[in-house]
Amino acid sequence: MNTKFFLSVFFTQLLISTLLLSNSVAQDYTKWHLPEGAKTRLGKGSLAHGENNYAYSQNIGYTPDGTRLVVASSIGIWIYDAQTYQELSLLTGHTWGVLSMAISPDGQTLASNGTDGTIRLWNTATGEHKHTLPEWVNSVAFSPDGQTLAGGSSERTILLWNVETGEHKHTLKGHIWDVYSVAFSPDGQTLASGSSDNTIRLWNAETGEHKHTLKGHTRDVFSVAFSPDGQTLASGSFDKTIRLWNVKTGEHKHTLKGHTRDVYSVAFSPDGQTLASGSFDKTIRLWNAETGEHKHTLKGHIWDVFSVAFSPDGQTLASSGGELDQTIRLWNAETGEHKHTLKGHIGRVFSVAFSSDGQTLVSGNLDTTIRLWNAETGEHKHTLKGHTSGVYSAAFSPDGQTLVSGSEDTTIRLWNAETGEHKHTLRGHTDTVRSVAFSPDGQTLASGSGRGDPTLLLWNVETGEHKHTLRGHTGTVYSVAFSSDGQTLASGSADTTIRLWNAETGEHKHTLQGHLVSVYTAAFSPDGKTLASAGWDTTIRLWNAETGEHKHTLQGHTDSILGLAFSSDGQTLASGSADTTIRLWNAETGEHKHTLKGHIRDIYSVAFSPDGQTLASSSADGTVLLWRTTSTTTTDPQSVDAKGKHYTKWGTLKTAEVYQNYPNPFNPETWIPYTLFETSNVNLSIFDTSGELIKEFKLGYQTRGPKRIHWDGKNAAGETVASGIYFYQFEAGRTKSIRKMWLLK
Repeated sequence: MNTKFFLSVFFTQLLISTLLLSNSVAQDYTKWHLPEGAKTRLGKGSLAHGENNYAYSQNIGYTPDGTRLVVASSIGIWIYDAQTYQELSLLTGHTWGVLSMAISPDGQTLASNGTDGTIRLWNTATGEHKHTLPEWVNSVAFSPDGQTLAGGSSERTILLWNVETGEHKHTLKGHIWDVYSVAFSPDGQTLASGSSDNTIRLWNAETGEHKHTLKGHTRDVFSVAFSPDGQTLASGSFDKTIRLWNVKTGEHKHTLKGHTRDVYSVAFSPDGQTLASGSFDKTIRLWNAETGEHKHTLKGHIWDVFSVAFSPDGQTLASSGGELDQTIRLWNAETGEHKHTLKGHIGRVFSVAFSSDGQTLVSGNLDTTIRLWNAETGEHKHTLKGHTSGVYSAAFSPDGQTLVSGSEDTTIRLWNAETGEHKHTLRGHTDTVRSVAFSPDGQTLASGSGRGDPTLLLWNVETGEHKHTLRGHTGTVYSVAFSSDGQTLASGSADTTIRLWNAETGEHKHTLQGHLVSVYTAAFSPDGKTLASAGWDTTIRLWNAETGEHKHTLQGHTDSILGLAFSSDGQTLASGSADTTIRLWNAETGEHKHTLKGHIRDIYSVAFSPDGQTLASSSADGTVLLWRTTSTTTTDPQSVDAKGKHYTKWGTLKTAEVYQNYPNPFNPETWIPYTLFETSNVNLSIFDTSGELIKEFKLGYQTRGPKRIHWDGKNAAGETVASGIYFYQFEAGRTKSIRKMWLLK
């Protein structure tokens, strides 16, 4: 054995033993690497996914010595003991989540690529950060000698770096769309790349010379892997197949069929006899790698299987689930028997609320669950299951005995808050239940629904009986809130308005207008005199709750505001934003007091504890953070936000950001939202999969702020285009970005 490698393994194992002892005795991973002002983190972050929730490459893997399992998450990289599954450490540094990771062959270096547009190299033994490479890539891979790192880019290229110095070596060009996956052959001479242009390309890893283009897949190639002897390449595709190729000649050998949905990940066992594949159909399949014969189908994940990885001894297979699953599952690689499920990742957390006594916290999650936590210790108490889609809203009744949840499955569920027992299922909405709220006396429940059913429903909490249907909004009802006296109900909508209703009769009282685009959140002050509202236009508006008169407009956030909450004494207003920050404001004057930073994805919800000493925030990063409201530190309100809006990605400040179109898939029309951070010349071009220009929008110079483009699904000649995949290229100032969208008829 190489002496240097032996010493590395010895000291690594010694460090692990030390970490295990210290963690079991004193450390609590809920308090690792907390942002300033935070006291506890609930949840380990969502398992790493890319845009549209795809995992571009591996988000799980084993160290070469088999002692550690490494998991990439939205908040960092978790390292577990591969035998006990004890958390050993958390590597943090990416400012907006981790897409995927790779471990060097000697186990000494870990590479992670993030949605913040950087690649980070880490010392796996110490967790020390070594280099940051300022590039956006979808996947990373080490050469067998560990000296070169490859990254597949959305700029249609593969980039090569010197691992020791971080110096850029080559840029390989040839693909015509995004490069999702890269892999080196075992001898280090060949590099393979899989792309959304439906091809795999083989390159000379030393010179960057193109060797072969492998064609046959009819959809995006999401994963590539070499067999241990380097003679065979496996590729997994959105066309539901796995293909095996002769590496030397580029000849197609086998097509493996059986998956019923997209294939995200492929991996060979260390002995080369077995190939594993993970799919959107929720299964893992094991195949004879020589003949292509199907051996086993592993079932257990409740959502997409994004990544698969064999342990170095070949005895265990690890798999990671998608956003509605959020588990790592360990399997016997020979028999397919399930061995262990590693839990703790939550997926996006849409809502958070305290019980009336402040002792319990509830979170509503994308993974279809409601979780109850001890608000003091952060200990997980219950997981409530029953919804079949993501839970967008959750709240406690005023007496703390009942819990309500609203879901994308169009139902509302009432639960016993103490035992978690299901009490009632309320049906009446025909679209996602976006918001729920109890009246102060706990006798009435209000619920607001999605675009296809923009209504508010009032329910009798005791019987579950429907009382009233309130109509008037023309867009999704994102928020509902009762005044403290229970006489008024407020609703905020995608139609840009807030409506005030008589909570007893359902009679419409006022329509408040002033927001430019969707109103995502609304909250009454404890005395009921003030209503706060906020949304996509990045502003908070304060209104006289009785007359509907506008009082103040609060500005400072740089992206949509998704959550608002007043402190129990009414003196402080908290706002949570897609710019990843929480802002605290003087509720009377509108003066900015503090900015809390720590989440690395959109903040969906904020809530004060009844005593006002703790603020809870929930985020798309898969965590809930608990903050000390009495010991925060003032920060510069103009400072750069953690999401990377002004992050130096290509050596210059970003001038704009474009988001995913909605709805997506769409028929017959869609909207493409974007935000300008300075006045910019805006152009948007739509292409089909062959690269042909379909439609171009030359919008000219526009001022800063959130905006959107409407596309009616027609080409430049006014003809309706066919069903299929399209791409939109957005250009504004120094920002250039390409995204994918689907038109389905």
